[in-house]
Amino acid sequence: MYDMKNLSRLSHLEANASKGMDAFWQFDRAAFEEGAVSALTKQLAAVAVALTTQCPYCIELHVKAAREAGATDAQLSEIAVVAAAIRAGGAITHATHMFNAK
Repeated sequence: MYDMKNLSRLSHLEANASKGMDAFWQFDRAAFEEGAVSALTKQLAAVAVALTTQCPYCIELHVKAAREAGATDAQLSEIAVVAAAIRAGGAITHATHMFNAK
């Protein structure tokens, strides 16, 4: 199901919803521009989110962009552990709902 070749089909969205897709691409470029937060940090954050949402396309694209921005194996490994901790923390904190008053 997940094949990077599928991304070539984004052209269908661009052809059929050009205004929205133009706005998306402009927003996407702006979000990842160097600013108060470095481009590397932004890509590491994107990797963490991609791992948490488990989007294989985003994982591959943002790991590549993070590498191009200078990410090391150690940085990528630590960001994966952060993503795992956040996901686990969500399960633990949501578990408190199991103990609502009866």
